[in-house]
Amino acid sequence: MDKASMEEFDNMEEDFASMLDAFEKKEQGGSITDGVIVEIRENDGQALVDVGRKQEAVVYLDELRDEEGNVRFKVGDTIPVVITGYRNERPQASYQKAIRKANVRKFIEEHAETAEGMVVEGKVIRKNRGGYFVIDKENVEYFMPMSQAAFAMGKNPIGKEIKAVILKLDKDRDSIVISRRKYLDQQRKIRKEIVEKLMEEDKVVEGEIKKITSYGMFVDVGGVEGLVHYTEISYKGPVNPATLYKEGDKVEVKAIGYDPKKRHLSLSVKQTMPDPWEEIVDQLEEGDAIKVTVSNIEPYGAFVDLGNDIEGFLHVSEVSWDKDIKNPKDYLNVGDEIDVEVIEINPETRRLRVSYKNLQPKPFEEFLQQHKEGEIVKGTVTTLTDFGAFVRIGKVEGLLHNQDISWEKGAKAKDMLNKGDEVEVKIIKIDPQQERISLSKKALEESPLDRFASEHKTGDIVSGKIRDIKDFGLFVELEDGVDALIRKEDVAPLNMEELNKGDEIEGVIVMLDPASNKIRLSVRRLERQKERDALHAFNESEDRLTIGDIIKDRL
Repeated sequence: MDKASMEEFDNMEEDFASMLDAFEKKEQGGSITDGVIVEIRENDGQALVDVGRKQEAVVYLDELRDEEGNVRFKVGDTIPVVITGYRNERPQASYQKAIRKANVRKFIEEHAETAEGMVVEGKVIRKNRGGYFVIDKENVEYFMPMSQAAFAMGKNPIGKEIKAVILKLDKDRDSIVISRRKYLDQQRKIRKEIVEKLMEEDKVVEGEIKKITSYGMFVDVGGVEGLVHYTEISYKGPVNPATLYKEGDKVEVKAIGYDPKKRHLSLSVKQTMPDPWEEIVDQLEEGDAIKVTVSNIEPYGAFVDLGNDIEGFLHVSEVSWDKDIKNPKDYLNVGDEIDVEVIEINPETRRLRVSYKNLQPKPFEEFLQQHKEGEIVKGTVTTLTDFGAFVRIGKVEGLLHNQDISWEKGAKAKDMLNKGDEVEVKIIKIDPQQERISLSKKALEESPLDRFASEHKTGDIVSGKIRDIKDFGLFVELEDGVDALIRKEDVAPLNMEELNKGDEIEGVIVMLDPASNKIRLSVRRLERQKERDALHAFNESEDRLTIGDIIKDRL
């Protein structure tokens, strides 16, 4: 159907509606009549009203009740009614329709010259073949022809709040005809003009915030609503608008886009201001130290404000030299002013990363200034592993290896210590390049070798059990925790191939060095040692025979 045919169809429909309305008015009445209440029937929910006809008219009590449900009139009261029809030859009347009709007459009288084109707002309450009836807050009833409704097919508009414009006033029929279609057309035209003007002029305008959501806020600009996405509020990045604004606030915006198909207008708050990133390109470089304010703290890091709508990110690993940091809140508070070092700046991606710890004294360097190898210190066990324990000394940690925890063989840190224990240890090695500290607990205790050395000396003959056999010699356990080495060349005259683990073996101490924890024995020297000892014993004996004694006896 072409446009001309559609208009003709619409006119026919409106004419039909008018004829139908006129027919109902003629057959059923429609004029306002004063009636006197002659009887109130609570059980039937009706009132009988004398309207000057053969029978009293019926008015439903629901139309006569106040907000609390009480009937506001009594027998003998005069009320306006409109005859709406007949049932069993008894007239049916409506008090509310009479009030509405009176309101319509009053409206027509007051707006006779200015009504056409006026925008009205009301609720759709019912429909007939010709169209819909709409009631506003002042209880004025309007008629909207079906052709002027512009409702989607299949949808029930009863109860819907709508806006429409007045097409005409009909004083003779006490009727106000309105059009929702014309209102929507006007709004589309106004919206199009406003949007085109905003987009062409690219200027900053003032709008009113109508609604705030988690993803942005809707702002009214001259009767047109646009969305300010939460990424278009600040150059800092995504911002929750509820933290900065409230509904009804005035805000300056700029139009940045429009989708004609979806009729979506995109607005921006941040683009009404100079881009701060353009200002800092020539002002900041990586390595610069700047003063910032902590604006937000999360478990993974803190956000810092440079004071010019630019926000930097301070990762949790850049807060402190402490490797066990759990949350930046343990070191920083929102509102703190701190000095940080710029470690990354990228205006294109608008990424700024800073470091707080880089401007703090490095704990290992402090440790080097305060301690040296061989020093005895106290620390706290922080971590237990299969290979040892980490001990915190001040702000750094050192490793207490299993082999340095005790002189007892097979001793393990996790069996002897608990997390949080305070221990006394000796610093046995500091590696500045790797920033590693080696500790020893057993170095503070007397070693089995020290005890052995206090009771033995080089040249003593000792015995023990063969603990291990290697290509280069034998390891002999002399006492608990004391091992000695017999080199292969010192095993003779014994045959290594004939020896087994656990065999008892005797040797002479040829080296005893507690400092290096080493003892060496020799079986080879043992034989010569025994010969020398025997000769020495013989020379010292009173019963020994000399050559002279032998010759003397023979002579």
